[in-house]
Amino acid sequence: MLLRTTQLTAYYGDFQALFGIDFELAAGEIVAIIGANGAGKSTFLKTVTGLLKAPATAVQFDGASLGGRAPGDIVSAGIAMVPEGRRLFPSLSVEENLRMGAYSKRPGEWNLETVYQLFPMLREKRGAPSTSLSGGQQQMVAIGRALMSNPKLLLCDEISLGLAPIVVRDIYDALAKVTAKGLSAVIVEQDVGLAQKASSRLYCFQEGRVSLSGRSNELSREQISHAYFGV
Repeated sequence: MLLRTTQLTAYYGDFQALFGIDFELAAGEIVAIIGANGAGKSTFLKTVTGLLKAPATAVQFDGASLGGRAPGDIVSAGIAMVPEGRRLFPSLSVEENLRMGAYSKRPGEWNLETVYQLFPMLREKRGAPSTSLSGGQQQMVAIGRALMSNPKLLLCDEISLGLAPIVVRDIYDALAKVTAKGLSAVIVEQDVGLAQKASSRLYCFQEGRVSLSGRSNELSREQISHAYFGV
């Protein structure tokens, strides 16, 4: 396993948001996480990346324990996140935003040129303020910025949110090209059909717990609906 969490818990102050999450992802695999708002999906990603504190041995990545380590150390270990809402630096240009992703100086194939090959539109907009881009173009910058760290694992939080269907298709086509080269990915996705189509395995979260897991193409809509809504 590239990533494994064991009885992972997470808290916002005194409020417990995750209750014993067991999760596995193999090298080269794409796994989707679905669930209603507030189910704990984004909290899970934040805990894996060190934005929320995890128990010391609850997160294992590439044979090492990551629980309790700083987010910068986790990026250096090979995990990058495309956050919900993209969170670009508004005062920076497209290219400056991309360069920010390379601060860890991990070796690998991803650099400005390979990102521009993946998203040719960004080459044309390289000097433009990030705020001048469309939502889809900003999402491309967010993905490119994460790739610039040359991760082994890409965590994608709601990358289709608020985008037109044709833009979502382009974004997921690009993600397929990236993972075809061996990169692993976890995608948090509201669109259940899209999540099933894009992943090999799927987890459903409900109220901070795993309510369902299995092969994406083997889970029925009835199973998913029950796990999603609890009815």
